[in-house]
Amino acid sequence: MTQADTDLRDAARAVRENAYAPYSRFKVGAALRTPSGRVFSGCNVENVAYPEGTCAEAGAIAAMVAAGETRIAAAYVVADSSAPVPPCGGCRQKIAEFADPDVVVTLATTAGTETSLRVAELLPGAFGAGHMEGA
Repeated sequence: MTQADTDLRDAARAVRENAYAPYSRFKVGAALRTPSGRVFSGCNVENVAYPEGTCAEAGAIAAMVAAGETRIAAAYVVADSSAPVPPCGGCRQKIAEFADPDVVVTLATTAGTETSLRVAELLPGAFGAGHMEGA
């Protein structure tokens, strides 16, 4: 694992601790690295008026965009589960909006189990801006 990968993992694990999950008790942390090397992180934030919460991946993407960056070079998502948990469908689409199909998304458990998938594997046949041309 490179230092950049370790930094991404550590950022996701650290932000997961700040998740607001009083209802599900299912804390998730996500961290994104941009081509410039900057890391942005987010955690899930639940709301009693389900589904008004925010996923960790969406929070990290919002932080990235708010800072003026719009490309994801790598992503890491961690949850306390028995197996790595993939992003929900909406977050898969959000990731695909800002990442090339070959970008690696690592899914992990707090116990250290990891699996890595490319964005194209997370969301095959993704709807993209190219579908909007000529519309």
